[in-house]
Amino acid sequence: MIGRRTLLAAGTAALAAPALALDLGPLALPVKQDDTVAPGHRRDVLMRWGDRVTFDAPRWTPRTPDPDAVAAQFGWDARVLGIAVPQQPAADGVPRAILAVAHPTVDPAMAFPGGQDQPAAAAAMQGASLLNVERQAGRWVVVDGGYQNRRLGISTLCRVSGGGAVRGVLGIRGGCVTPWGTLLLAEGDPGFWQGRLGGLDPAIADGAGYGFVVELNPFDPQSVPVKRRALSRFAHGDVAAALSRDGRAVVYMTDRRAAGFLLRFVSAGPASGDRALDAGTLFVARLEGGRLNWIPLPEGAPLPEAAQAAGGTTFDTPSGLGLDPMGPRLLLACHGSPARPSGHVIELSADGGDDGAAGAAARLLFAAGDPRGPQARYGEAGLPPGSAWPENPDTVTVDARGRAWIGTDRLGRIGLRAEGLYACDLAGPGRGVPLPAYGAPRGASIGGAALTPDGETLFFGIRHPGAEPGASFDRPGTRWPEFEAGVPPRSVLAGLTRVGGGPVGG
Repeated sequence: MIGRRTLLAAGTAALAAPALALDLGPLALPVKQDDTVAPGHRRDVLMRWGDRVTFDAPRWTPRTPDPDAVAAQFGWDARVLGIAVPQQPAADGVPRAILAVAHPTVDPAMAFPGGQDQPAAAAAMQGASLLNVERQAGRWVVVDGGYQNRRLGISTLCRVSGGGAVRGVLGIRGGCVTPWGTLLLAEGDPGFWQGRLGGLDPAIADGAGYGFVVELNPFDPQSVPVKRRALSRFAHGDVAAALSRDGRAVVYMTDRRAAGFLLRFVSAGPASGDRALDAGTLFVARLEGGRLNWIPLPEGAPLPEAAQAAGGTTFDTPSGLGLDPMGPRLLLACHGSPARPSGHVIELSADGGDDGAAGAAARLLFAAGDPRGPQARYGEAGLPPGSAWPENPDTVTVDARGRAWIGTDRLGRIGLRAEGLYACDLAGPGRGVPLPAYGAPRGASIGGAALTPDGETLFFGIRHPGAEPGASFDRPGTRWPEFEAGVPPRSVLAGLTRVGGGPVGG
């Protein structure tokens, strides 16, 4: 497990950077059937489970799901991965981008009437959606039937680097947009799906074609995704991509298990062309005091066995990754473990400002949980009275102002607070103090976040509302967002904006 004592001490040191001011204050996040939005902000529903992604998607029929139909619709689950901005502005001057959203899971109890699993439909509901977004009349919206809109799922043909092909992407849990203009999708543990979907296809039952990092061009709806063998095959939680000082590709990856590893891949050559991730060196992180050192792993060695043999440090369910776009700073959200059940967020600053360096400084940003408890730690200032606090941080995004956006996920457990989206400064007096910007409806959790290029809208996912223990399709914990009899609750792609304009969060 992490060297918690050292990181706690290091986490109290303020960074030498100008103070920032969040336009957010203390906010309670009560558990209720509706959601909670911070004062001065607005939440818009942009996409829901069953809404059409491709132009030819049929109408949503949740009680009689057809696999071919749902394969063209927004999936049951929703986790925002990143936003890809074209290098050249459009001729008409309209700001546009491609938003990537993963659909990691499908809960049969909540997705199908009677709770009876429908494997073919579940296979089609999972995967990812690529969505055209643009700014219209002062608001960012999803373009209905946009020509670059695309659904990736179990029928998507993929190439495997080094030779071969495989049908389908499976259980995408994380992803990111790379500095070299591609999209990375991180497949999770294929074992979760093998038994469930194995009867549909022997290749799924075998599972050898899944558990990879998948790369594709988000701007070309005809591009063939490539499963990158050099990045190894294991149960990914998330990925983040950067460039080393000498121009090589750097990909950080989490091994999302209760005692999982943090890994890094550095390409052998420059991050240019479509084969940049075909060759390179894989490293595992080892924490030693307030330092992180990258230990190289033997080429082709299986994970996680090779990471353990090399003496890699195990983390408390390493989950989300967020890179600071203004500098070589990586945030790691650890969901928690039996020893530290509430989780924490760690900040890593690469040596010499180079993501390809041999090590990094490591310090705690905050330790989550009840601030009255012995393990919680929220900067120097502490949480303001009356504010909700995060538990089980699962996703993290860093914006261009040096601010982290953290989403929590307690796996549907109902507690004293709703799941939340929190903003946290990385410098100044508010460093390490997460303030709530949004509270999810009952049974839901937060599924990632991504800022628009102008910083005025935060896209984020609201996962599986109503899916609390014991709930079902016909008896959910809430019927958000429609609140209509007979209509099941729906995961949502949402947008958070500041009323009156300006950067979200203040």
